[in-house]
Amino acid sequence: MQLTMSQALVRYLANQYIDDDGDIHPYFAGVWAIFGHGNVAAMGEALFANKDILPTYRAHNEQGMALAAIAYAKALMRRGAMACTTSIGPGATNLVTASALAHANRLPVLFLPGDVFANRRPDPVLQQIESFSDGTVSANDCMRPVSRYFDRITRPEQIITALPRTMTTFMNASRCGPVTLALCQDVQAEAYDYPEAFFEKRIWKVQAPDSAMSEVHDLAQRVRSAKRPLIICGGGVLYSKASNALASFMDAVGIPCAETQAGKGALHWKDPLNMGAIGVTGSAAANAAAAEADLVIGIGTRLQDFTTASRSLFSNPNRELVQVNVNPMDAGKHGATPIFSDAKRLLSSLQSALGGYAVDDAWRSLSIKRADEWRAVVHHALTDSGDPPFSYAQVLGAIDRVADENSVVVCAAGTLPGELHKLWRTSKPGGYHVEYAYSCMGYEIAGGLGAKLALPDREVFVVVGDGSYMMMNSELATAVMMGQKIVVVVCDNQGYACIDNLQRSAGSPGFNNMFEDTVHEELPAIDFVAHAKSMGADAVHVDSIDALGSSLKEARTAERSTVITVAVGRAGSGDIGGAWWDVAVPAVSDLDTVTDARAAYDAATKKQRVDG
Repeated sequence: MQLTMSQALVRYLANQYIDDDGDIHPYFAGVWAIFGHGNVAAMGEALFANKDILPTYRAHNEQGMALAAIAYAKALMRRGAMACTTSIGPGATNLVTASALAHANRLPVLFLPGDVFANRRPDPVLQQIESFSDGTVSANDCMRPVSRYFDRITRPEQIITALPRTMTTFMNASRCGPVTLALCQDVQAEAYDYPEAFFEKRIWKVQAPDSAMSEVHDLAQRVRSAKRPLIICGGGVLYSKASNALASFMDAVGIPCAETQAGKGALHWKDPLNMGAIGVTGSAAANAAAAEADLVIGIGTRLQDFTTASRSLFSNPNRELVQVNVNPMDAGKHGATPIFSDAKRLLSSLQSALGGYAVDDAWRSLSIKRADEWRAVVHHALTDSGDPPFSYAQVLGAIDRVADENSVVVCAAGTLPGELHKLWRTSKPGGYHVEYAYSCMGYEIAGGLGAKLALPDREVFVVVGDGSYMMMNSELATAVMMGQKIVVVVCDNQGYACIDNLQRSAGSPGFNNMFEDTVHEELPAIDFVAHAKSMGADAVHVDSIDALGSSLKEARTAERSTVITVAVGRAGSGDIGGAWWDVAVPAVSDLDTVTDARAAYDAATKKQRVDG
């Protein structure tokens, strides 16, 4: 079948399907495209010819469309993906941040940036980066360290091997992440006689390892020997669709569970043994359990520093750590005993191996009591009333009262993820969509669009600070254009308050974070309402929590996206929950406040344990 490389690539993508527990559907939902001289002629022609079987979507920013594609995959627990095509030069390098985000979150996305001419006849072509020492290098080489698989297509037949490798990367639970196929722009247009079998419908299944029974029985013995075991639920629980298996296991065995940012929402917030968030932004209940636990079982988590309070949280000197993970690198962290297994399979096998065993009633009862006490604290924080500027908890409380069990909250960076981790009450898997592995400012609105594309029947609430909104808001116009309604709440505190708080906690005065602490001739008065309206959204500013609630109700019934702005204070709910975070303070300073902060820092580091 004679086709150009671009035509063959598009046809191949359109014929890839996934078997999701018996539900067979196309794996690629579409292609995001911003065209330029490096992809418009060939890829553009191929996408146009196949637009009925593989939709093409236009965005306003390459990073924004990539974030939307990644959010789509996250919302579907990696059971679907999207592709992104760009020109060469800035269009391609705009993908680097998004690819790093997908890599950190272990999420599938296919990047198809244009590249230089393989024949090199017009070198240097417009936007080409020339290496003075390596003629094979282009700007797309920036994508190598943030891609799970990278290939440069310099001959049209190379996609016959590159595309199946792409799919096996996406379907391998331990390797899943971003793939970059850099497409030389002359090769995109070259024809080749492709075998028809290459375009046959292919149905894929996610491949995940299963633990050996010897490992399961060893873990079962550790559970029987433990007095105070604790489960740490990570994103792998959601990716493996193990929520029901985890709840069943906890109910049967009586082990309490704490949730990471990525794992939050795997359990219903009312589950009696759900201790809530853990770590730096964790609950008092979870962090108390972590400090006392003699057996910590991490399931689907890479135990990053926010989860472990920079390795200071699991302080029982006799504690054992077991890491259940599909990825060997993640399973072996912190000197853990690694078990390479899919979460769902492991939990089912472990429950059977324990044969009706349950932990000591005293530990179960104490855990239930702590969880109940924490839920009461959360309820009080969410229902507190007061005058502006409002707390983040008051804003989240207003959203919580309007949202239902099917609602999805989207966030990524600043103070808000910590507040959401502690306070948001999630009823169903996928209801908590916070990108915190890369904590990428600007993810929020693009991520909300991607989540809505994946979950069209669920209401999507995007909660974003004014700093992130200013950094990337263009995909709000895309959401309006596509008729994908999202509700955006902008919490305005006049700057980067999260980092301002961190700066002050390290002993330094406020500097270059809040508008008032910058070099300026006048303070900006940003009209977010007018800005949002200029992009086609409905928008309103509110001056009370009651007005916020009323506006949220109206937004739920509106047909198009709504932006609601509200003034908030700078501080988060630091007086409830939380744990220490290792942020190095200068060892020498002329400021007494910094010297004092360094003394406190040195004392805190003595609590850290380094296990590997």
